[in-house]
Amino acid sequence: MAQTPTTFEVDGTAICTRRMNAGMDVQQLADQVGITDSYLRKLERGVRTRMGPGPYQALRAALNANETELLAPHPNPPEGK
Repeated sequence: MAQTPTTFEVDGTAICTRRMNAGMDVQQLADQVGITDSYLRKLERGVRTRMGPGPYQALRAALNANETELLAPHPNPPEGK
């Protein structure tokens, strides 16, 4: 059975884009998610890149995002030759 990660590595640009497309300012989204506006700004700028499961789920819900839309992209592992 899959275990819930202890943190999620997020894509700040994706968060910022989704927030702006939703017509919210930083304070509105932070209040809805239950985090500080300072923390949200750091996430969007890439100064902070990780979120706990609770805030991440609240962020996804607030932005109507699926499980992966706000996660940082990971390069594909190199294929063996």
